[in-house]
Amino acid sequence: MIKDLTELVEAGIISDETANKILEFYQHKKDQSKNKLNIAFGILGALLVGLGIIMIVAHNWDDLSRGVKTCFAFIPLIIGQGFCGYALFNKPGNITWREASSTFLFFAIGSSISLVGQIYNMHGNLSLFLLTWMVLGLPIIYVMRSSLVSQLYLCGITYYAAETCYWSYPNHESYLYWLLLIAALPHYYSISKNNPNSNFTHYHHWLVPLSLTITLGTIAYQTEELIFVAYMSLYSLFSIIGHLDYFKNQKIRNNGYLILGALGTISILFVLSYDWYWEQLRTKNISIHQILGSVEFAASLIISIIALGLLYIEKRNKTIRDFNPFEITFILFILLFILGFVSYISVLLVNILILIIGVITIRNGSKMGHLGVLNFGLLIIMVLIGCKFVDLNLDFVTKGILFILLGVGFFITNYLMLKKRKSHESK
Repeated sequence: MIKDLTELVEAGIISDETANKILEFYQHKKDQSKNKLNIAFGILGALLVGLGIIMIVAHNWDDLSRGVKTCFAFIPLIIGQGFCGYALFNKPGNITWREASSTFLFFAIGSSISLVGQIYNMHGNLSLFLLTWMVLGLPIIYVMRSSLVSQLYLCGITYYAAETCYWSYPNHESYLYWLLLIAALPHYYSISKNNPNSNFTHYHHWLVPLSLTITLGTIAYQTEELIFVAYMSLYSLFSIIGHLDYFKNQKIRNNGYLILGALGTISILFVLSYDWYWEQLRTKNISIHQILGSVEFAASLIISIIALGLLYIEKRNKTIRDFNPFEITFILFILLFILGFVSYISVLLVNILILIIGVITIRNGSKMGHLGVLNFGLLIIMVLIGCKFVDLNLDFVTKGILFILLGVGFFITNYLMLKKRKSHESK
């Protein structure tokens, strides 16, 4: 590369100053790659050392006295704190040291809790263990400014909520999850603001909406039909966040809000494109008092208000053409939900809504010149037509011909899109 730059300078194509800037740019890029590799190897090394210590101790565990076992239970915790102290005071700017030592300490906390509980036969369950571990691990995120521990923490509290509510349903409730999540958000905001292009930040853009998606269902108890309204509002909120100016220069694969919002919205609409849900809604005797007093209603109301407020802030000076269909679906769905109590037409309107979303998504994909968005719109329409044709009493030959036509339409649309893209590139 240096040779090429020298030739360009000698040929008078670029100046010496430009050549130096190019070299500095690629040197900085190279240094960033090295840092990422060092961080990865540092974290991996910390995990392997921790696992090695556990395996060595486990091999001779039964032959050790209770006092010795207790000492071994706290040794990883002491080592982890020592590493964190060294990284904090002697290597404050070294991300590799900070993340590796923080990760080691985080897992040391979990191992110490489990070992002490096993040594002294303390009664408990997995939910209590996870809760204790996450509460004790939370300060590491802020003291060490560790984004990896933040990711592990998000996974841990999500597992805690699932273990507490889904797998122990209906004996427990996981309201503590929401407090634990709020406690982690300041760090998420900080890295999003200060390091928007960091891989740690990109992973958080996936983990936070995934965690919310998994745990929102834990509140479903009395009026479970309302949980679909809460989820639809949540996915529309994700779509609104995913279309913020903050994500404009981000690659779509790094925008978990946008992808999960679209996939979640269309998945729920497909599930509710059949009459089973609306039949249950019409036949189940749910009083207004029950609805208004339910946790599901409170969650639906809060999420819908937040989504509506953010939508107004972002779109108040824009025309209707600037609206993405996934951003406003929750408003239409709330109207369909209310209508579903008294009419059979809601299921038909849901199918029409899916078709409209598919068509608008195809148009947006064509306008953007983005094959992924275009194919997603095509896939929506193909799945909708396919699902409805499967329900019809048609012979296999007719169904086969229809699916062939759909496939041909899919290929033709992609061909025209690629041809259009090439013509624009050649201009």
